[in-house]
Amino acid sequence: MGLGETLLAGLLVMVLAVALLSNALVLLCCAYSSKLRTRASGVLLVNLSLGHLLLAALDMPFTLLGVMRGRPPSAPGACQAIGFLDTFLASNAALSVAALSADQWLAVGFPLRYAGRLRPRDAGLLLGCAWGQSLVFSVAALGCSWLGYSSAFASCSLHLPPEPERPRFAAFTATLHAMGFALPLAVLCLTSLRVHRVARSHCQRMDIVTMKALMLLADLHPSVRQRCLIQQKRRRHRATRKIGISIASFLICFAPYVVTRLAELAPFVTVNAHWGILSKCLTYSKAAADPFTYSLLRRSFRQVLARMVRRLLKRTPRPASTHNSSLDLASMVQQVLKRTPHPASTHNSSLDAENDSCLQQTH
Repeated sequence: MGLGETLLAGLLVMVLAVALLSNALVLLCCAYSSKLRTRASGVLLVNLSLGHLLLAALDMPFTLLGVMRGRPPSAPGACQAIGFLDTFLASNAALSVAALSADQWLAVGFPLRYAGRLRPRDAGLLLGCAWGQSLVFSVAALGCSWLGYSSAFASCSLHLPPEPERPRFAAFTATLHAMGFALPLAVLCLTSLRVHRVARSHCQRMDIVTMKALMLLADLHPSVRQRCLIQQKRRRHRATRKIGISIASFLICFAPYVVTRLAELAPFVTVNAHWGILSKCLTYSKAAADPFTYSLLRRSFRQVLARMVRRLLKRTPRPASTHNSSLDLASMVQQVLKRTPHPASTHNSSLDAENDSCLQQTH
C-alpha cells in the first residue's frame, strides 16, 4: 500500500469514527428526550441519523478494506449486498436532507401553523416516499446485475457493465443522480431561499424593536448598549451562515462523486483510482457532517446532551446567572414594550409573539 492509499485510508478511518460517534449521539438524544422524537423534524432526524449509522457500520469498513487490500470481499454475494446498501442509503440520505429543508421552511415561514401543517404522520409519509424511491433504484440495479466491485472507487457499488449494456446503464445512472442529487439540491436551494427571505424580514423587525428599546433606555450602561448592537449584527448573519453551510456541505460531499460517475460513462474517460476513492470519501463525509449541521449544534440538542451528562455524573444543574439574564436582549425588549404605552399595542404584541416563535424555530 503506497502513500496515497495510506492517506486515504487514514481519512476514511477518521470519517468512520466521527460518523459512528456523532450519529449515535443524535439517536441517544432523541431516545432520551420525548420532545425531540415526537416532532416531525425529530422523525426526519432519526431517519437521517439511522441511515448514516448503517452506512458507517455496514458500508465504510468494506471500502476501507478495499483501499487497503485492493480487492472485493471474498464471501459470495457480499459485494452485491453491500452495493445494494450503498445505493439505497446514499439516495435516502440526499432525499432526507431535502425533507429536512422543507420542514425548516415550514417552521420558519409558518411558525403559528407549523404543528398543524406537518405532523409526525406526515413526516412518516415523506420518509416512505424517500425509502420507496431509493428502494426502486437499488432493486433495479441489483436485478440488472450492475452492482459489484469498482476498482476506481475501491468499493462495492455500481460498476460498468459490458459494452452492449452501456446505453441502458448510462440512462439508469443519469436518472439515479437526477432523482437522488439534482432534485434534492433543487429543493434544498429553493426552500433555503425562502427561509432566508423570511429570516431577513424578521431580523429587520427585531432591529426596529431593538433600536426603539435603546432609545427609550437613555440611562443604559454603554457596555450593555454595545452588546445589544453586537447581538443585532450577529442576528443578521446567522441565517445566511447556516443556510450557506447546509448547501455547501451538500455540494462538496456529493458533487465530486456524482460528476465522476457521470464522466465515467464516456468511453474515453478513465477514472484515476486516487481521485475516485477521494470522491467516495467525500460522499461518506456527509454522514459525519450532517449530525453537526442539523442536530448537535442546535440549542435543543445541546440542552439534552447537558442533561444526559449531568444525569450520568449525578450533578444538579447550576442556577442561571443574574448578570447574564439581565443582559438578555429579548427580556429587556419585552420589559420595555410592557412599560411603554403605544396606541397599536395589540398589533405589536402579535408581531412580537410571531418573532419569538420564529427565533425559537431558527435556533
